[in-house]
Amino acid sequence: MSLAQQQEFNCPYCMAVNDIEIDPINDLDQQQILDCQICCQPIEVMIVEGHEGLEVIAKTDDE
Repeated sequence: MSLAQQQEFNCPYCMAVNDIEIDPINDLDQQQILDCQICCQPIEVMIVEGHEGLEVIAKTDDE
């Protein structure tokens, strides 16, 4: 049984919806660099605990 959760977020460059698989134990408060599934730009992603569960904060690499 996998503990990973699917989460969606918008690319900060092209605003396309991207999917990410989150491991709530290991990915919380960890920074990752992912490429957009549409425009291939590098996205800086942070997984944080929000009011409604885990949230994905996505920003450009120059923010």
